[in-house]
Amino acid sequence: MSENLTLFSAQIRLETCKMLAHRGFGHLGGALSIVETLSVLYGEKMNIDPKRPNWQGRDYFILSKGHAGPSYYSTLALKGYFPTDVLYTLNENGTNLPSHPDRLKTIGVDATTGSLGQGISLAVGIAKALKLNKQNNKVYSIVGDGECNEGQVWEAFQFAAHQKLDNLLVFIDENRKQLDGLTLDVNNPFDLRAKMEAFGFYALRVNGSSEKAISEAIDDCFAHPGQALCIVLDTVKGQGVVYFETLIDNHHIRFASESKAELDKAIIELEAFVSKGGIR
Repeated sequence: MSENLTLFSAQIRLETCKMLAHRGFGHLGGALSIVETLSVLYGEKMNIDPKRPNWQGRDYFILSKGHAGPSYYSTLALKGYFPTDVLYTLNENGTNLPSHPDRLKTIGVDATTGSLGQGISLAVGIAKALKLNKQNNKVYSIVGDGECNEGQVWEAFQFAAHQKLDNLLVFIDENRKQLDGLTLDVNNPFDLRAKMEAFGFYALRVNGSSEKAISEAIDDCFAHPGQALCIVLDTVKGQGVVYFETLIDNHHIRFASESKAELDKAIIELEAFVSKGGIR
């Protein structure tokens, strides 16, 4: 299980890096920090059928931190929702892969997101509707730690907990950075797991770079019916590529000289890893 997911994570990371290298700029930092979570969801946990993207029995995924679209698109392409060469049209005029996910443009996208705070509200609404319709579909949503500055996020969380939406699993990607600095400096989030518990969630904190830890945490959450569910992901912005992990301003990067060389180097290393079947 973990070996296959490790390979899938590397493939997602590789396609994301190649896409942004071709584009010349983009939201690399926050896209890379959720790669392992996307790998576990789409590689193991979610009930989906890429040949029937609008299948009524599918599980739903909502990327509330919509600026991480590149890794989301890479995941969808690798699962067969659309050809991988479409990834190179990111942000081009007339593209079906805009900067932020758009359900009217991209096959496999369940909700249009990017205006921070709105995605999680949509996820909560979908989860509630499924409950009302007595459907067993699950809803998964990734929220950014910087996004948690938005009051709308906490209104959605409070509603989810009050309604006991145990078909909803919220991931908070705590990579500790946002557009304009460290979350600690911009607006200290304090202990996000404790806050979610205080709101009425069953909440865990896990290593967001470990497919095994994420997978086990998901199973643990769904073993606790009757509560809304949350996993706080302990991640690093730029995760999986050391140069970009340590780059101070890694929210949105315009690749030139050193950063372009480092991105090309990462692509070569990831290609080698993937070619060996994910074996180090």
